Amino acid sequence: MTTRKPSFSFEFFPPKTPAGMEKLRTTRKQLAQLRPEFFSVTYGAGGTTRDRTLETVLEIQAEGFEAAPHLSCIGATPDSLRELLDDYRQRGITRIVALRGDLPSGMVETGEFRYAADLVAFIRREYGNQFRLEIAAYPETHPEARSARDGLINFKRKADAGADSAITQYFYNADAYFHFVDECEALGVALPIIPGIMPIYNYTQLARFSDACGAEIPRWMRKKLEDYGDDDLPSIHAFGLDVVTALCDKLLRHGAPGLHFYTLNQSAIVSTLWQRLGLR
Repeated sequence: MTTRKPSFSFEFFPPKTPAGMEKLRTTRKQLAQLRPEFFSVTYGAGGTTRDRTLETVLEIQAEGFEAAPHLSCIGATPDSLRELLDDYRQRGITRIVALRGDLPSGMVETGEFRYAADLVAFIRREYGNQFRLEIAAYPETHPEARSARDGLINFKRKADAGADSAITQYFYNADAYFHFVDECEALGVALPIIPGIMPIYNYTQLARFSDACGAEIPRWMRKKLEDYGDDDLPSIHAFGLDVVTALCDKLLRHGAPGLHFYTLNQSAIVSTLWQRLGLR
């Protein structure tokens, strides 16, 4: 844990339509008032949103904020990564969220880069310290890891390859995060590990996300959300705000170095969380 001033950041996905872009601009304008350290923008499997990710990042930069594109390496080649990273560098982008990523539908081979550690090592070898590199962490264990220990060792490999800090998959059990941080410190991993926070927008969506990424919805939460059903969004939002506010408060009080909010391109719930936590 650290005593430095907490870092706060927000994540967006690149919209597919002009209407979606306009909605995101409104969301961004509202969240920009909270003065986050940076905004991150996701990157589709195999680079499928490459142009839209860059477009969104450049808009954020033009508004005076730091933007960090996600970059996945599955299916990439050294030349394709150099081309993209050279472009980012020339455009003044200095922070990257370096990920393994998912195989696009129909793709069988992973390419030359099998793991995020390979990507981090490549960027450090080719570009030195020109980029600040964020990596992913999984307090409840990566869904593809053979064991919790195996997942922890893989995370250490990414960190040792040259990462600056990490952002976790979302979770609702604070103890899982604190235990993960303790285990990392015991292995000599000293980089800041920022908790990823998923506000609760609706149950069906959350269940689908959680099943895909291995994030646990505690049984008591799942039962409560099932009782409400997606037709009762006001109750779900009120319940979710209580749960996530308590989670964030506990994390910050016990030394988490910041929070990274998965906004799903929405501002209202995140802004309310911010107000409840009394953040500045």
